[in-house]
Amino acid sequence: MSSLSFFRLKVMGILLTIVGGLIILQVIRIQNSAEARSLSADAIKNYDYEERKIYPERGSIFDRWGRLLAGNKEVYEVGVDIRYVKNPETIAQMAHEILELDYDTIYNRITKDYVNSNIQYVVLSDFVPLEKITAISETKENYKRLTPLNKGEKLPSLEGVLWTPHLQRSYPENALASNIIGFYSYKDRDQGRGYFGVEEKYNDLLAGSPIIVQVPRDPYKVREVPTVAPGASIVLTIDKDIQANMESIAANAMKRNGATSVTIVVMNPKNGEILAMASTPNLNLNEYWKYGEIFPDPTPFNRAIGQTYEPGSVFKVLTMAAAIDAGVVTPDTPFLDTGEVEIGGYTIYNWDRNAWGPQTMTTCMQHSLNVCLTWVAQQLGPTRFYQYLQAFGIGRKTNIDLAGEVNFPLALPGDNNWYPINLGTNSFGQGVAATPLQMITAVGALANDGKMMAPHILQSVVENGRQYNNTPQVIGNPISAKSARTISQLLAVSLEEEASDALVDGYRVAGKTGTAEIPGPNGYVSNLTNASFVGWGPVDDPRFVVYIWLEKPKSSMWGSIVAAPVFSQVVQSLVVSLKLPPDTIRQGLVQK
Repeated sequence: MSSLSFFRLKVMGILLTIVGGLIILQVIRIQNSAEARSLSADAIKNYDYEERKIYPERGSIFDRWGRLLAGNKEVYEVGVDIRYVKNPETIAQMAHEILELDYDTIYNRITKDYVNSNIQYVVLSDFVPLEKITAISETKENYKRLTPLNKGEKLPSLEGVLWTPHLQRSYPENALASNIIGFYSYKDRDQGRGYFGVEEKYNDLLAGSPIIVQVPRDPYKVREVPTVAPGASIVLTIDKDIQANMESIAANAMKRNGATSVTIVVMNPKNGEILAMASTPNLNLNEYWKYGEIFPDPTPFNRAIGQTYEPGSVFKVLTMAAAIDAGVVTPDTPFLDTGEVEIGGYTIYNWDRNAWGPQTMTTCMQHSLNVCLTWVAQQLGPTRFYQYLQAFGIGRKTNIDLAGEVNFPLALPGDNNWYPINLGTNSFGQGVAATPLQMITAVGALANDGKMMAPHILQSVVENGRQYNNTPQVIGNPISAKSARTISQLLAVSLEEEASDALVDGYRVAGKTGTAEIPGPNGYVSNLTNASFVGWGPVDDPRFVVYIWLEKPKSSMWGSIVAAPVFSQVVQSLVVSLKLPPDTIRQGLVQK
């Protein structure tokens, strides 16, 4: 070989080496470039894996004794990976027989839809219970054991059918305490959230914090999903048995009296714990999608906190308590009832339009005399009267830990919507509106030596293995302990001398009925009323305060006839549930 030829080969070798080296360097550069990393990540994300948000198990809800009111149960999503399907007819038949789906619809989804749009995975059904998954699994295994009898025979097969477990919100007591609990929209697996009551108020606490993970798109490559800490669980103040009894009493009272609705609230006046809160209608929380049928607009989900109304004569206990505390009257203060009184250019009459003659403050309450209470409010004067109402929390929310609380502002002297007549009408619960919860919170101060407690439904939170208890809060001291005891005795005597249907054998209680006309667009509707009762006991050591409201009862318009007997029923149930012995036995034990 000539030297020239060798030189050419040498130059060619060097050039090829340089080019090869440059190619290798370029490959290395490309593999480590930002663009390559981006393309690789995009390929993994879009073709091999998908980002999925993993939600923690939602926290449970218990009653005060640890009995489950809201929890979670395992259900399944059933789907088909069409790439592995051997016999679509068998799958469609299984879906029809076990999942109760339409045969033709399923067959088309796993045949025609796959061809036309390259869909690989089809969801057949979600929230499938374990017993149906067991049936599918057994059928699938039975088909695997079959062998063809003839060449080319197409055997039945469920290959390609997959099921994936997940959790569904579950309410083992169905409708019990539904107005308190609210519901979680579990059918929306990505955007589900709590609605109403506890589920909404504590949604973030119950939900916990989700995490984002990469999940293979091929269901057969899916490995164990990373665990995520569950949401916090909460323990409520309500007693499941007391709640059930109150709901039963409310339902019976509604039916018996032909009322539009019945609301019963039971509270411990010493700490503000809600022991029960029954409101009609209620909802089977496992069928929460029926909410719109059961609560057509504007029906509130929980009338105890979601609807204000003019309470009528139950409001008189606040007026009388304020007057006693201010020292303008005593239980024995005399009053001559003439049957009418003029205030602000208007005349106020008693409920029966009669004059009752010589009275005391005790008999004024016993006979529920509007004229007398108007006179009492006049002795207080507008400034002090409304200061007391504000101290009792009238006109502002209680801020109970439930979603959906409403409020009606209290008109005060100097406001454009306040007139001198308001002093009279407000004194006996007309022209002023409150929720049952606002009323029971205010009256609770009379049963608790003048201390008004914050009403609450949360007893404790359980999170990461630790329990955090809710501390009762005093939110006001509208009257003195002496005044509170005085008004309790006055109202107890009032019920006893009246021989009220609210009385309970063996237990001394204090309380007041209420009957209020319902305001309409053109004034009050005379043939419709709201009947109420508020009471507490035992008088010497109150363990419960009860508020009852019957909306538009048809059997009678009077609270003394329709609401007082309901109070007696409630107390008879409560003393058993709370294990309260009759007064004489209890007092004897204390003396020993």
